[in-house]
Amino acid sequence: MPPHVHRITKYDPAHRDRQGRYTGPEDTDSDRGPLEAAYLEAVAAFAEESGVGFLSVREPGLGPEPAADALGSADLYLGGTAGFHDGARVPLRVALELVRAMLRGGAWCRLEAEGAFAVHVGWDQYLYVSSARRCPRAVARTRALGLFPEPLDASPYDIAFDTEPGAQRIADAGFWARLHRCAAAGRAGLLEEEYATGAVRRHLLTPDTVQRVRAGLAPRARLTVWPPLSRDVGAVLSGLPREDPAELVWADAEGVVRAADIEEGTGPEQAAALAPGARAAVLLPVYLDDRAPLLTAVLPDPDGVLRARWRTDPVPAGGP
Repeated sequence: MPPHVHRITKYDPAHRDRQGRYTGPEDTDSDRGPLEAAYLEAVAAFAEESGVGFLSVREPGLGPEPAADALGSADLYLGGTAGFHDGARVPLRVALELVRAMLRGGAWCRLEAEGAFAVHVGWDQYLYVSSARRCPRAVARTRALGLFPEPLDASPYDIAFDTEPGAQRIADAGFWARLHRCAAAGRAGLLEEEYATGAVRRHLLTPDTVQRVRAGLAPRARLTVWPPLSRDVGAVLSGLPREDPAELVWADAEGVVRAADIEEGTGPEQAAALAPGARAAVLLPVYLDDRAPLLTAVLPDPDGVLRARWRTDPVPAGGP
């Protein structure tokens, strides 16, 4: 990350205790008004002094609310929710709308101009900017806006991605060949496309649909492949775990794939009410240690280079 880091907040350092905890009157939510606007103006000042007009979205994530609501005005600029993906390059005005969404808690991402500038938001309205330049004018402007820019050695949200646990498999030609073979053999039937953390699209697979599904995937998506859904929906619902949560995935009469979280202790009748009209279904485990997908991978860029930093779930030894 760029070396000159500042934490920008509305919290006056004079109201911190000896452990650095804020004890003053400010709320931890966005006011969705003048203070929020001040945060955005401060980010703009740092970006402009850094010589940055465009930023790239990295490691995007969405909360539980509908994605368009989570992204707010940025959804319009991105051309829909699918535009919020790793590597999306956005002008500064759109980046500021994404910062607004982060301040409101609906979405999260890192916004980066490689080597030159970066911004992200942590918990409780703590915003972090880093720049290759010292940005004294932006620091002064931030203070004039009534915010408090504090220099740091690094953001606490920085991650050494090369030391993260888990493998990083590439969805290369070999992956797609294996997937086609598994679909032809009846072993693969469901592909989960996670284009942002917490945002998953699901696709039914047959040998004839693999290429069509592939062509419609969001850039740099994380892919997880599962066996086909069972047409014996009753048997699936009868197999609900008693003590663990699960995810119920089903296809309706039109072939649209949907999913619902099933809490522990949920009975078959209750689960059936969540999936009316289901013609096929499968239960997927929630906990990582219990998940055993057939294949996992991350989409590379069109030039074949894997630039996304997602990690993938483990797969059984040997694979398909």
